[in-house]
Amino acid sequence: MSKKNIAVVMGGFSSEVNISILSGNTVCKHLDQSKYNVFPIHILKEGWFCKHADHKPIPVDKADFSINVEGTKITFDCVFNTIHGTPGEDGILQAYLKLLNIPQTACNYYEAALTFNKRDCIGVLKAYGIKTATNYLLNKGDAIHATEILEQVGLPCFVKANKAGSSYGVSKVYGAEELEGAIEVAFKEDDEIIIESFLEGTEVSVGVINYQGNVMALPVTEIVSDNDFFDYQAKYEGKSQEITPARITDEQTEAVQREAEKVFKILKLKGLTRAEFIFHNGEPHFLEVNTTPGLSPASIIPQQAKVAGISLPELFDNVIEQAMRDRTSQ
Repeated sequence: MSKKNIAVVMGGFSSEVNISILSGNTVCKHLDQSKYNVFPIHILKEGWFCKHADHKPIPVDKADFSINVEGTKITFDCVFNTIHGTPGEDGILQAYLKLLNIPQTACNYYEAALTFNKRDCIGVLKAYGIKTATNYLLNKGDAIHATEILEQVGLPCFVKANKAGSSYGVSKVYGAEELEGAIEVAFKEDDEIIIESFLEGTEVSVGVINYQGNVMALPVTEIVSDNDFFDYQAKYEGKSQEITPARITDEQTEAVQREAEKVFKILKLKGLTRAEFIFHNGEPHFLEVNTTPGLSPASIIPQQAKVAGISLPELFDNVIEQAMRDRTSQ
């Protein structure tokens, strides 16, 4: 059987570019070289290039997503999507690849756009009875009525960029005098923001994957931030403990895993995903879902897969196989 050409796309146009490159390099390292020809593709504001160790950067032909290696045109059987943020997590890349009929490992373009928009995603899930924080929505240019906002969400509260990841543009606000500054920070990342009530409780993260044809939740990770909340430093600079399996009861574990699987199915997700919840008043409350979650050695999905007894080569191979099966079944 001939080896499949796999493009591992990484980078992107957002603040998460370097984290995405770590994820992409992890995937490249763990894909089965006897089964796949692996091509690291950097999609950056300055251009799209294949950065193969054996060659100088090779430009990608955007007309058909191909590269030319020493006179030979190479097209791809599948794209492994490890871009966090735009254009890989918000549906833009998915739509482009759909037009070219190239399978990719993340969810489809509409589902990607929906989940990347925190407030739209929460709106859909609330209709299905998924518990969430109370929230207040602002667009750039809206009048800011601090009293009205705080009456609705209370203090402390979180101010978040609506479409950003890795805790960019997120502030925890304790007093009314901090609100305007936090809103300014969030608007630097996005022109829409979401202000949420603070939920007191244990924060957990649950990977959900379609593994060997079955939707399954991975072991639950408990997030214990050394900082005030699970911010960028906590996620990527070691300022947190991530404890897998989480120190919660078997009943709580079961409840949050079922809720995470429900979210995956409601939103028609695919590939590797990770949903965040807080146990507030004993019940899991949904925060957000990541449809191209971090896959670097420090990331949560690799930690959870290890506890589940799934190796990274198995995990990544399964995602590629699923993506290629999905195309043939359509």
